[in-house]
Amino acid sequence: MKKIIVLILMLLSSLAFGQRKYAADRYFKEFAYKKSAELYKSIYNKGDDTYLVLSRLADSYYFNSEYNEAEIFYEALMNKYYSDATSEHIFRYAQTLKSNGKINESDRWLLKLKTLKEDSRAIALENNENYFIEYSNKPKTFIEVKNLSSNTAFSDFGGFIYNDKLYYSSSKPLSKNKKLYKWNNQPYLNIYQVNHNYENLDVATPELINDLTSEYHESNLILTKDGNVAYFTRDNFDGKKLKGDENRISHLKIYKAEKKDNKWINIIELPFNSNSYSCGHPALSLDEKTLYFVSDMPNGFGGTDIYKVDLLEDNKFGEPKNLGKNINTESREMFPFIDVNNTLYFASDGHLGLGALDIFETKFENGNYTKPVNVGASINGPFDDFAFVINKEYTKGYFSSNRKGGKGDDDVYSFVIYKCKEDIQGFVTEKNTNKPLNNVKVRLINEYGEPVKEQLTNESGGYSFKYLDCEKKYTVVASKDDYKHTKADVITRDVDKKIINKNIQLESLIVENQIVINPIYFDFDLFNIREDAEYELEHIVSVMTNHPNMVIKIESHTDSRGSKEYNRSLSDKRAKSTRDYLISRGISINRIQSAKGYGEDILLNNCSDININKCSEKQHQINRRSTFYILKN
Repeated sequence: MKKIIVLILMLLSSLAFGQRKYAADRYFKEFAYKKSAELYKSIYNKGDDTYLVLSRLADSYYFNSEYNEAEIFYEALMNKYYSDATSEHIFRYAQTLKSNGKINESDRWLLKLKTLKEDSRAIALENNENYFIEYSNKPKTFIEVKNLSSNTAFSDFGGFIYNDKLYYSSSKPLSKNKKLYKWNNQPYLNIYQVNHNYENLDVATPELINDLTSEYHESNLILTKDGNVAYFTRDNFDGKKLKGDENRISHLKIYKAEKKDNKWINIIELPFNSNSYSCGHPALSLDEKTLYFVSDMPNGFGGTDIYKVDLLEDNKFGEPKNLGKNINTESREMFPFIDVNNTLYFASDGHLGLGALDIFETKFENGNYTKPVNVGASINGPFDDFAFVINKEYTKGYFSSNRKGGKGDDDVYSFVIYKCKEDIQGFVTEKNTNKPLNNVKVRLINEYGEPVKEQLTNESGGYSFKYLDCEKKYTVVASKDDYKHTKADVITRDVDKKIINKNIQLESLIVENQIVINPIYFDFDLFNIREDAEYELEHIVSVMTNHPNMVIKIESHTDSRGSKEYNRSLSDKRAKSTRDYLISRGISINRIQSAKGYGEDILLNNCSDININKCSEKQHQINRRSTFYILKN
C-alpha cells in the first residue's frame, strides 16, 4: 500500500511539474516575463537545469532589466552549455555583466561572439577597446539631468515636444482600465500631454489624451509641425479585440490621427503594418516627407531595426527601407528622433555602450549615415537609456531611463544642453618698453594643435576671442615681423561668460643696430651648427627676409679659457659656420659683409686670464656670444 501511495505521489508530482513547465513556456512565449521568471525559477529549484529552462529563466529577468538575477542564470547557462550557447545568449550575458559593472568580463564575453560568426558587435569592440573610458569621459554636453515630478511607480517613458507641451506614455492605472500587461504585470500604456516649464524643465499635472486611449497599449505619439496630424504606436486592436498572428501573438502597429475641433478623429493604421510583425516608434524628418520607424519585419539585421518610408500624397506611402548595417546591428535599434540639425538620435544595445540600451547620434551626409556616436555619460549609463528628444532651440530636452534611483520602472528625465562659453582677451606689448603693439597676428590653437581663430591686435594692442567652449585647453600665439613669436597656454573654466585675461609681451629682434637672438651654443671644441642653434638662426633668416636690402656682419666671441690663438681660430670657424647656414637658407652672400671670430679679444667683463679662476660659469657665458650687426637696412 505504501508503495502505491508513493507511486501516486510521484505521478502527481511529475504531472504538476509538467504542467508548470507548460505554463512557463506559454507565459514566456506571450512575453509575460514576470510570470515566466517565477515559474521557471520554481522548475529550476526542482532540479531542472536544462538549456531551455536556464536560458528562459535568465532571459525573463534580462527582459525586465533585473540584471543581478539574470547574471546568476546566464552564468549557470554558460558554465554548463557554453559550447551549445547561441550568440544572442552570449551577447545578453555580456550586456548583463556590463550593467552590473563588470566591464572587463563583459568585453571578454562579447569578443567570444566572433568565434561563432562574423559579428559586428565583437568587431566594434576589437576596433575600440578603450570605448568605455572614452564614453564615460566625454566632454560635457548634457547637464542638469532631472527626474520629472510627473513620474510614477509605474512605467513612464518616451517624449515629444510640441510648443509648450510634452507628450509621453505611462502605465499608471486608470479606473476604467484594470487589465495588466503580462510582460511586466503593469497596466497598459496610455498617452499623456503635460505643460512643461522651460525654466526648471519640469512639468505640471499630466492630462490623458482620451481620444487616443483604448484598453490596450498606446505610446510614442508625434505631431506634424502644424499640430493637426499625429502618428503613434498602438497594439493591433480593432476597437473590439486584440488581433494576433498565427501563434496568437499581437504585434504593434503605427496609427495616424487627424485633429478637428480639438479632437483626434479618423484614426487609421498605416498600410505597411502587418499582423505578422511589429511596427512602432514613429519619427518625422525635418521636411515631414519621411517617416522613420522601428520594426522586426523579416530580413532585417537584428531584433529590431530602424526603417524609413516616404510620405506621399493622399495618405499613401512608399516602400519601407532599412537604414542599413551602419545603423542597425544584430541587436535592438529603437526610438528614432530627428532634431533641428538633421541629426538622427536612436537607442541601441548593439553598438558599443555603457550598459543596456544607450543613445547614439548620426548625421545623414552625402547620401549615407555617418558612424553612430555614443552621446556618453551622463545621458547613458549601466541600464536602459532611450527615447531622446530635444527642443527646436537646441537648449533642453528629455530622455527615458530605468536607471537606479528612479521612481518606478522607466522614468522620464529632463536635461539641459551645456552652453558654457568664455572669452579670452588681453593686450600685446613690447617687452622692453611696455608699449602696445598693433597689427600683431594673434592665433588661438586648440589642444589638438589646430588653429581655431585668428585676428590682428587693434591700435591699443588688444585682442579678444569670444564664445569659447568651457573646460578646454588653448594656446594663444602672437607673432609680428621682426619680433620673436610668443605663446601662452590658457585653460577655460566651468564658469559661463567668464573673461580670462592673458597679456602677452613680444621681444623685438632688432635692437638699435643689432639683430638680437638668444645665444648660439656649440658643442665643446666644435663649430658645427647644432639643432638648437638652427632654431635661433631662423630668427636672423626671418628678419633678413623681411628686409631684402639689409646687410649684416657676424662677430663671434669666446671666453678667456684656452689660448688666445686657439680661441680666435675657433671663434672664426664658428662665425663662418653661422654665415654658411644663413647662405644655405637663401640669404645672399653679398648681404653678409663679413663673418669674423675675435676669440677672447673683446670681453664684456673682467673675466680675463688674470681672473679666470675667480669667475663663475655664468660670468664666462656672458663672453661666449655671437653678434649680428646691421650695416645697411
